[in-house]
Amino acid sequence: MNRRAMALFAVFLLYPVRAPADGLPDSCDSAGIKVQVLGSGGADLIDGRAGSGYLVWIDGKARALIDSGPGTALRFVSSGAQAKDLDVVLFTHLHADHSIDLPAIISLALQESRTRTLLLYGPTGNRVAPSTVTFVRALLDGTRGAYRQLGDVLSPLVKEGFKLDAQEVRDRPTSVGVRREDNDGLIEVRASERLRTTAAYVIHGSYPALAWRIRVGDRSIVFSGDTNGEGGNLERLARNADLLIADHAVTEGAAGLDRYLHMPPSVIGRIAAQAAVKRVVLSHRTRQTHGQEEASLAAIRTRYAGPVVFADDLSCFGAP
Repeated sequence: MNRRAMALFAVFLLYPVRAPADGLPDSCDSAGIKVQVLGSGGADLIDGRAGSGYLVWIDGKARALIDSGPGTALRFVSSGAQAKDLDVVLFTHLHADHSIDLPAIISLALQESRTRTLLLYGPTGNRVAPSTVTFVRALLDGTRGAYRQLGDVLSPLVKEGFKLDAQEVRDRPTSVGVRREDNDGLIEVRASERLRTTAAYVIHGSYPALAWRIRVGDRSIVFSGDTNGEGGNLERLARNADLLIADHAVTEGAAGLDRYLHMPPSVIGRIAAQAAVKRVVLSHRTRQTHGQEEASLAAIRTRYAGPVVFADDLSCFGAP
């Protein structure tokens, strides 16, 4: 048994994959496009789940990281991924349960002697949230940042190592590499020659938030992030996607602030049906939804008849 296999076996013993609703998770070791759940939990870290984080694998290498909640850096290492292989980091929004492990990922990339620029995209800011560029600089600026020892990744004066190129996704593009599509709320974002990425702003209370679509060849994976499911952008972004990774933070009876921030299962089902997605993976599982899987699935089934799977940390799903 090689070192990676031994590490994965140890992780399996500590965090066994529980049975999903429809079928078993796939393997991330094979060819093609796969998404691996680094963190399937929320801010409460219920049931030992790491906060939100996902890897997109292309032919056995991790090429995109979506969110980096608490514990995802540890899961990143356990998955066998290498930070030097990443083409892009995408943030749905900048709450701690989606972003707090970014410095650990940057540190890993430096330890692996990464040399090529790492692109990072996230939302703009407002009165209740920093912009992505402000957030990254607050963490990593070599003079004023919280983690100044990592500041070389932002400094144009330091030639060694790699650079982190942080940019904000805007409704109207202001820089090369971000293009607004024809009045449909979708924004195409430059990532790499291996994958295409498209973003759409979604409603998460007052907080700027994005959903993401990653396309590799004719396969697509959509990440809802935290959203209440209103506004119509998520349906447009997810049209005919092979996988929809949907946040599952609240139960069907959610009201008040919970409902303002998150979509209940029936809304997940409605969006999946309207977008004609091929498979739904429920992640970002919280104390509120833990143990309510049967009721959640029943609510989704009132709208959507396709395969539905409940995610666990390190489970992996292919695009059929």
